[in-house]
Amino acid sequence: MHQKPIILVTGATGAQGGSVATSLLQQHKFAVRILTRNIHSAKATQLRDAGAEVVPGDLDDPESLKQAMTGCYGVFGITNFWEHFEQEYRHGKNLIDAVQQSGIQHFVMSTLPNYHALSNGELSVPHCDLKAALETYAKSLRLPATFIHISFYYENFLHFFPLQKSSEGYYYFGFPQGNTKLAMASVADLGGVVATIFDHPVEYIGRVVGVVGEDRTCAEYAAIMTKVLGQEVRYQYVPRETYASLGFPGAEELANMFEVQRLYIPNRLVHLIESYALNPDMQTFETWLIENRARFPIGAAEAQLELA
Repeated sequence: MHQKPIILVTGATGAQGGSVATSLLQQHKFAVRILTRNIHSAKATQLRDAGAEVVPGDLDDPESLKQAMTGCYGVFGITNFWEHFEQEYRHGKNLIDAVQQSGIQHFVMSTLPNYHALSNGELSVPHCDLKAALETYAKSLRLPATFIHISFYYENFLHFFPLQKSSEGYYYFGFPQGNTKLAMASVADLGGVVATIFDHPVEYIGRVVGVVGEDRTCAEYAAIMTKVLGQEVRYQYVPRETYASLGFPGAEELANMFEVQRLYIPNRLVHLIESYALNPDMQTFETWLIENRARFPIGAAEAQLELA
C-alpha cells in the first residue's frame, strides 16, 4: 500500500495549528502527526480520534522536535508570543533548526510582517516583529518554505475586543485603525489555505501568502454587525496615544499595531483574492457572523426571537 507523506503540525491544540490539522485530516492527502506537550489533553485526544498520530514534544526541547520530524515530508510551524513572549524567538529558532537538520521537504510557517520596518523604525510591535525575524532567519537558511501571514481574526470580537454597550443604548468597538481597511479572516479557514499550499509545493515554496477573508473599513464591519445581530453597532476611532494609555497588558503594543496598519497598510486586496483561490470555503465576515451570532450576547437574543 502506498504510504501518505507525513506532515507534522505544531500548535495543533491551538487555533491555527488545530485548523491546519483538521483540514489536512479532512482532505486525506497527507498523514497527520501532531506535536503537543500534553498528549492526553482533550484536543489531542479529539485529533487522535480523527486519525492523527499524536507525539510528545516541546519547542523548548530541540531533540524532541527532531524526533517528531523523523520520516516527515512537511512541517507546519507556529509560535506563540502571547504565551511565551520574548522566548518566542528561541522557540522558533529551535523549530527552524530542527526543520533544516531533518531534511524536511516543505516547511509552512505562520509568521507576520515586520511592523517596525513598515513604520520606518518608529513603532515596535513585538508579536509581529519577532515572527518577522524568524521568517528572516528561515530564509537565510534557504529552507524549502512558505510563509503565512494571517490577518486579524474574526474571532477576536468574541474574546479580545468584545462589543461594549454605551450609555445611549448602542453597542460599539474601538481601536486606532481609523478609516483604513482592516483585513480579517476566520482562523478556522487558515487550514484550507495551508492544506492547498502543501499540495502545491512547486508553486508555493519560496512564497509569502497572506490569508484574508474580508478587507473592509471598521465602519463597514460595524454595519454588518448591526444587520446580523439586530442591534446598532458603531466603530469608534481611538487615537494611538489614548489606546496605549489604557493600561491593560499589551495596550501599547496593540495601539502600535493598529497605527502601523492605519498608516502603512492601505489594503490587502491581492491577499484576499489569493485566499479564496486557495480555499474557496473562506468565510466572509457576514457568513461567519451569522454562523456565530449566538456566541454574541446581543446576537443570542436575536436568534432566540427567530426561533420562537
